Formats: sequence, C-alpha cells, structure tokens
Amino acid sequence: MLLTAVIIIVAVALIFDFINGFHDAANSIATVVSTRVLSPNLAVAWAAFFNFIAAFAGGVHVANTMGKGIINFEMLRAQGSSAVLAVIFSALMGAIAWNLLTWWWGLPSSSSHALAGGMIGATLPVLGFGGLVGSGIAKIASFIVLSPLIGMTLGISLMVASTWTVHRQTPLRVDAWFRRLQLVSSAIFSYSHGTNDAQKVMGIIAVVLFGTIWKDRPFHIDWWMIISCHAAIALGTFFGGWRIVRTMGHSLTKLAPIGGFSAETGGGVTIIALAELGIPVSTTHTITGAIVGVGSTKGWRAVKWGVAGRIIWAWVFTIPAAALMAVLVYGLTQLVVKLVG
Repeated sequence: MLLTAVIIIVAVALIFDFINGFHDAANSIATVVSTRVLSPNLAVAWAAFFNFIAAFAGGVHVANTMGKGIINFEMLRAQGSSAVLAVIFSALMGAIAWNLLTWWWGLPSSSSHALAGGMIGATLPVLGFGGLVGSGIAKIASFIVLSPLIGMTLGISLMVASTWTVHRQTPLRVDAWFRRLQLVSSAIFSYSHGTNDAQKVMGIIAVVLFGTIWKDRPFHIDWWMIISCHAAIALGTFFGGWRIVRTMGHSLTKLAPIGGFSAETGGGVTIIALAELGIPVSTTHTITGAIVGVGSTKGWRAVKWGVAGRIIWAWVFTIPAAALMAVLVYGLTQLVVKLVG
C-alpha cells in the first residue's frame, strides 16, 4: 500500500514537471518565435533538446534547496509516511492548479514559486510555522525582485554593447548575424531553464522517497531522478504553451533578433549563475525582466507597461495563491481519508 502511494506521488511530481515545461515553454521560445528565427515547431524541439541535456551538467544545488531549504525535512519525516505523502501531494496539486489557471489566463507566472508556495501551504496544517525554513523562504522571496532586476540589467547591457559593436553595419547584415546568434542564445536560455526548473521536482521526489520507504538512507539525489525530471520537463516544453508565447513574444514589446539575443543571453546567464548558488529562481521572472530591459533601450513607450503590470501582479500572488490552494487540497484530502476510513 505504501509503495503504491509513493509511486503515485512520484508520478504526480513528474506530471507537474511536464506541466512546468508546458507552462514555461514560452520563456524558452517566445523571443526566437517572435523574431521569426525559428518556426514554432522547430523552436519547441530546439528548446526541449537543451532542457534535456542540462541533466548531464546542471548539478543538483537547486534540488537540495527545494528538498530541505523550504520545509524542515527531518520534522516532516518524524511525523510519519502518511504525513509526508499528504504534504507533498497537496503541495503538487496546489502548484498544478495555479499553473493551469495562469496558463489559461495567458499569464507567465512562476512554476518555481508555485511549487514553493504549495510546499509552504501544505506544511502549515501539519507542522505549523515552526516547520518552515525561514531563511530559505526569504531567499526565494527576495529573488522575486532580484532575478528580474539582474536579468533586466544584463539584457540592457548586452543590448547596448551589441548595438555599439555593430553600429556601422547595415541593418540587413546585423539582422542576418543575430538571427544565427539567436540560435545560440535560445540554447543558453533553454539549458538554464532545464538546469533550474527540472531540479525542483528532483528535490520533491527525494523528500517523498527518503521520507517514506527509504527512511534509513541519507537524503540525496539519485541519477534516475535527474534523468526522469529532465525528460519530463523537455516533453512538456515540446508540447508548448502558445497562450503565454503570445504574451511574452508579442504583447510585452517588439523584438528584433539583436534584442532577442540580448534578452535570452542575459536571462540565461542569470539563471545558470543563481542555480549554481542553489537558488530556485523564476525563469519566467528573469526572462521577463530581460525582455523589458531590452525593450526599454528603445524608449519608455516601447514597453507595454499595462501588460508588464499584469505579469507583476501574477508574480506577487503566486506564492500565497498556490499556498492557499495547497491548504485546500490538504483539507479535502484529509476529509476524504476520514470518510473512506
């Protein structure tokens, strides 16, 4: 019975990873599609490939943060296997519900923060505030602001440097060069997306396994967790999320290939660097900041600030909304258990 429950929860975690890739596909391909460097079908295949190969060099720093840096793993494990399964199931379902809602609304919210919010909300009924790791949550919350600002700064810097480098060339030649370079920048960002986002679910799967059937083993991330999570997110990316592509690639600002290159490179470098520090940042926030930064180099009016404002509100509400949904799922789960029992 316990083994069956664990397998189901691990499957739900991989489904979340698939939805994460589906939801965040726009982050990886919006600019390369909007600048018409690649067709949508080729773009998602390109992004999915680099999502997957991040498995072989991305590390597991973010996975360890998600597994032990948001909730007190030892306290949760001490509550028993049923508590571990209930908390993780509720966290995943809360995050999935928020992801699907924001996908339907066409808002590029953060899957990272949805999962963090789900973990927080599901833990509160079981362990209370004492079961939360305040320093880890504060770190994640601070990068809601910092990661888009860093992405914006790098996006602006790269755009200015690129423009200055080619200012004597004809627009046609510049466009041709940066169409090729955007293949590289898109690969960098897709790799960073896999590095950061696939690791979150590895941490969740590890909590499930080492909190239940492998209680006597030390917490660590196995190779099969790495491969399966990267495969799930790559498949999700391959199937794409076209509603959000429209918002990110067209509604926010208009990008030429040189702008797409600057935004993707700035966002990707930011995410890779922070992943090495074990900080589960939002790829959505980071690339949005980079796109806004690049757009702002053309003047304040080049960015559609009304769209940007809608996106920011989605950022603000993601953690508390996902937490609330996780609490509701936990309550419903416990009610069903009592009725069945």
